[in-house]
Amino acid sequence: MEDPEVLPMMDQLAHRPAPAAADPLSLPLAPVPSTGHIFDVTRRLGTVDMDENRHLRIDGIARHLQDAGIDHLVHTGALDSHPHWIVRRTVIDVLRPVTWPAQLRIRRWCSGISPRWCTMRVRIDSDSGGLIETEGFWIHVNKDTMSPTRVADEFFELMCTTTDDHRVRWQQWLDEPLPTTTGTRFPLRRTDTDYFQHITNTAYWHAVHEFTADATELIQRPHRFVLEYNKPIRYGEQLDIHTAHAPDALTLWLSVDRDTRAIAQLRPASE
Repeated sequence: MEDPEVLPMMDQLAHRPAPAAADPLSLPLAPVPSTGHIFDVTRRLGTVDMDENRHLRIDGIARHLQDAGIDHLVHTGALDSHPHWIVRRTVIDVLRPVTWPAQLRIRRWCSGISPRWCTMRVRIDSDSGGLIETEGFWIHVNKDTMSPTRVADEFFELMCTTTDDHRVRWQQWLDEPLPTTTGTRFPLRRTDTDYFQHITNTAYWHAVHEFTADATELIQRPHRFVLEYNKPIRYGEQLDIHTAHAPDALTLWLSVDRDTRAIAQLRPASE
């Protein structure tokens, strides 16, 4: 799987009108299906991913999602034919924090699909009582053109076994304009970059953790993180973080020269 590089054609899709519906930011994620193809693995929670409260950090969750995606492709024999994916949005509901030490059960399945992209659900349960629900919007891309490309018929059919939504469309959830106030500089490290000199998927979550860890009024109860990747961030660019607090949400903009590259939001979640 690739780290996020958002395509110009996806920017066009973001402005395509969508049918009126309930606010997706507040909707619960789809439950675990009773039948169909579900990738199911167990892992040990390592100390590298825990915070000062011994809870699994948000960037650690993102690493587990990335690893589960690769392992899922290997399990289905699709890694060679479908190695390149771009994440456009990640939703993470921390319903009960995962506390170290813990064994994790990670289940991954498709919750919606179209010929070129899909939404993938991941549920993380721990033997310590933790529960984390996630969903990612993934785009299958051609590595030479970096444009969306069709998945193979057999892959499409396998993913369809856990969803009736076979025409999933992209819809932007976070589109608030960048605040006029000055942001806070957030230094980037070489260890945050990939082969293409882009900031990796999990590195975005370092910033989210840094600027939301003190929002105790939100994180001490079930809470939801949403992160949408608009454009890549490259090593050497000057990244600024802008924040806006509301009674029921904390929003973050990741910008370079006042160009919004990603938007994240922390808000309450319902079980």
